[in-house]
Order: sequence, then structure tokens, then C-alpha cells
Amino acid sequence: QVHVVESGGGLVQAGGSLRLSCAASGSIISINAMGWYRQAPGKQRDLVAAITSGGSTNYADSVKGRFTISRDNAKNTVNLQMNSLKPDDTDVYYCNARVIASIGYRELWGQGTLVTVSS
Repeated sequence: QVHVVESGGGLVQAGGSLRLSCAASGSIISINAMGWYRQAPGKQRDLVAAITSGGSTNYADSVKGRFTISRDNAKNTVNLQMNSLKPDDTDVYYCNARVIASIGYRELWGQGTLVTVSS
């Protein structure tokens, strides 16, 4: 059994900061990309930021310069530091990990963590 667990969402005022964390666990051999997506009710799930095992990053245009993704390969964790938050950043954020496990390739999703930015 492999899975990811997120933490760190909450309520913050516009201009504030939050840090999301995600840990993958189970019979994991290696992890390719890890990332964060977000989704509003009735809308598609969109990429926020992703990072490869080599450290290459990719950000949505709307968060460039404000969000920073990082990962610890030894601990199978990924973090998302969110600064200068805006009300438009309000969404449910999901951790994603593409892993090679003892049971084969799996794409894992977390349960989602709510980020609410008040104006």
C-alpha cells in the first residue's frame, strides 16, 4: 500500500503565507515527479507546481514568483511555500506523486487540503 498525506492548509488573509507539506509512504522504490494541484468546485484540477527527482520545477503562470516548491528525496516529501497569497488562490490543494512501488507504477493523490484566502 502506498499513499500520500497532506497537511498545512487553512485560513489566511490576503498577502499572507502558508506552507503545504506532503509525505509519501509505503513500499516505494523511487518517486519521479511530485507536485501540487488545485481545484475549485465544478472546475478541473489544475497544476500549481511540480518538481522532478532531479530538482527541475514547473509553475503555473499565476503563482510564479509567489510560490516555491521543494522536495526531500530522502524523506519522500514535497512542500509548497505560498507567499503573497491572493483570494484567487482559494481552492482545495492536492498533492500528487508518481511513484515506482513494489506493486508497480502508481500515481498517487492526497485527500486534499483547503486553502482559504480572505480579502
